[in-house]
Formats: sequence, structure tokens, C-alpha cells
Amino acid sequence: MFLVDSNALTKVQSVALIAIIAVAAVGGGAAYVFWSGTEQSTEAIKVGLTCDLDYYGGAEALHAAELAAEQVNAAGGVIGRNFTIVAEDDDGTTGDISVAINAMTKLITVDKADYVLTFGGAAAFSYQDICSEQKKILVSAMSNADELSQRVLDNYDKYKYYFSMMPNATSGHDGWVDALLTLRNYTGFNKVAYLDQDAASFEKWRVSVCGTLAEYGFDVVYQGSATWTTGDFTSYFATMEAAGAEILFSNIYLSAGASFVKEWFDRQSPIVIWGILDQASYPNFWELTEGKCEYVAFPGLPSLAGYPLTNQTMPFREAYVERWNGEVPSWSGTLIYDFIRFVLPDAIKRAGTTETEAVIKALEKTDVETTTARHFVFTSSHDVFIGMAGPNRPDVDYMLVLLFQWQNGVQVPVYPEAIMKEAGTTYKYPPWHGPWSD
Repeated sequence: MFLVDSNALTKVQSVALIAIIAVAAVGGGAAYVFWSGTEQSTEAIKVGLTCDLDYYGGAEALHAAELAAEQVNAAGGVIGRNFTIVAEDDDGTTGDISVAINAMTKLITVDKADYVLTFGGAAAFSYQDICSEQKKILVSAMSNADELSQRVLDNYDKYKYYFSMMPNATSGHDGWVDALLTLRNYTGFNKVAYLDQDAASFEKWRVSVCGTLAEYGFDVVYQGSATWTTGDFTSYFATMEAAGAEILFSNIYLSAGASFVKEWFDRQSPIVIWGILDQASYPNFWELTEGKCEYVAFPGLPSLAGYPLTNQTMPFREAYVERWNGEVPSWSGTLIYDFIRFVLPDAIKRAGTTETEAVIKALEKTDVETTTARHFVFTSSHDVFIGMAGPNRPDVDYMLVLLFQWQNGVQVPVYPEAIMKEAGTTYKYPPWHGPWSD
């Protein structure tokens, strides 16, 4: 059990800090508790986190949670009480639901977490059921299954405890269709190739997105799926090019992204990449691909790109990098930070209490600035409201599906168009021959 002061530490306090390590063996989960002050306060508000703490995304999420708690506490806490971060390792990347269930149960019954944050993953529905039974507010940082939020609508009294920091799959689907429509407006291109990796969950997405694109008049000339171990994408690009593709809508994760982009660059493929490449949003992707990711467009976070979308974006990035020795915040870590630093304190202050029912009602009326949204708002199904402001509300921007493009070693926003214009940037083509040359 690690003890870390979650108040802002002085240098003397940092040197004097004592770490006590113990083993908590419940279904293989290890507990990590972060105290605020030199000793734990019984009045501390315990914010729980369950994820795979041995996975880099889990470690970064824990770092983000700790930073948020430090900042809340340094500002005087919430209604006179400090935050304490309590974390359990759920081995989420292994998909072992029994370990995950034990970790969540321990977080609530032993660690006594007042609020719970999670990645979700394979155990998402089990987590939702456990927290509903225990009447604990559960916040998902990464799960976006429509069925999770649909439960809130179908059985509000049971599932009102669930909130998501991620847009649901339908919102994500609609956002990507709009993004591709915008790219068509930029370029005039209409022939789309779709390439993902062979996961069952991707198949449903592929059919849905490609079907909707066809309804909007796109010519979907290729649909393919590579294995997760694919490192050579030569045959895929050859087939897409032979089909006459102009736009490549990718859905590629993990280390495959670098070899995928290098193949595109080295063959000077006459296709623009506008799609999901989770590696591409990290600053080291430029070095990882030797600059061959230039002109690739991908979804990103303003804090990762270094773009000041809100007044909170750059202060968070700078504080995180300084606190964690140059490490940059992850996707999950950023959303967890936003909830602990802004959304939860705002709700508790407005509720005037930590009582669950009152905080739920306050969360449902959330309208607060975070690092990812100028106005962070929950929908009636407890998902995140996304989209640009309409003509009658020019002052309001909700959470956005943001796309950035690598240009000269820098990530610049290229979607939504209003944000691209606000940033003074433009969408650019590769320097080699392609349909943009005609």
C-alpha cells in the first residue's frame, strides 16, 4: 500500500515522505492508496480508481488522478474536505472478469471509495451492476458502448449511478461521418477505403460506418481487416490503390500504427489518411515514424497536441509534464483528471454535500469548463454531450471530436472546420502525386 501526500508538496515534505508498502490479496488485486496531508483524514472524500495499473494507460490514469487530487486539495479541497485517491488493480488488459469484479468489490467494501472511476473494458457491465447495487456513482473514462447508457434511460432508478466521460458509440459514429463529410468539402474526394484490425467489436462499427457513408453518397471502394500482429501493410495499400481509393479511413491501434504510416509514406500512396490511429496523437509519433507521419490526420486531444482549446488545457499539460518528469497525459488520464479536478468538485459544491442522490442530481446539471470542453455537459443518458455550437448558441462549444494533422513536426487542428479557422491552420496534402494534383 503506497502512501503519497496528495496535497502540493514542499521540497522538504517530498524528501521526508515515507512510503509504506503492503500486499492486499483479493482476487489478485493490489491496492494503492494516496493520502492527503501527513496522515489520513477520516473526513477525506475517497475517489476510487480501478484499472490495470501495470499497463501504461493505467499508470498514467493514476498519475492524472493523483495530480487532480493534489490540485483540488491545494486549492482548499471541496466543502472543507480533501480528496484521497484509492486505486485497485483489476488486470483489465487480461480480460479476466473475475479479477476485475474482485477489484471493484474491494474498492467499495474495503477501501470505502465514495466515488468510482474505471476504464470499463470487458467488465464494464459487471462494474455497472455492482455500483448500482452498492449505490455508488460510477464514472467510465473509456467505455462507450451504447448499451451502457441505454440502461440509464431504460431503468433510471437502478442505473442512474452511471456516468461516462466518453461520447457513446452512436455519437462517435455520427462525429466520424461528419468529419468525413467535412473532408469531402475540403478535398472533393469521394472514394473511401476502410481498414481496421480483426476484432469482433470493429466488425459492427465497420458495417455501420461504411453503410452510413454510402447513404451520404460516398463510394466505399474497399473494406478490409488486418490482424493485430500485421507489420507489413504492402498488400493492403496495393489493393486499396488498385480500387481507386482517395480517402483511407483507418481504425488502427497499438504498435501497428507506425509501420502502417511508414508504408503509406515510403510508397507515396495517392490516398489521404483521415482516421483512427491511436499512436499518432502522442508527441513521440513523429520520431517513431522518422517524420513519415506528416500529413496524416487522426483524432487527438488538445492536451496531447499542445493546442489551447480551453483555459484549462495547457495548465493541465504543463503541470502533468512537470509533475511526472516529462511524461505526457494519456487519453484515459486526461478524462479522469477532468472528472476529479473539475466535474466532481463542481457537482459536490453545488450539491453542498457528498450524499449520492444529491451529487447525481448535480452531475446531471453539469456545465463546467474542462481540458477537453469549453462546456462539459452530460446528456439525459449520462453520456457526454458533443458537438459545436449551433447558430443560436455561438458562445457554447461542447466536447468535440477533434482531428489533428501532423505538419512539420507539430499537431495542428484540421477538424472541426471552425476550430481549424480559429487556430489559423489549413489542411495540407502530401508533396507527392495524387488526386489532389489533378
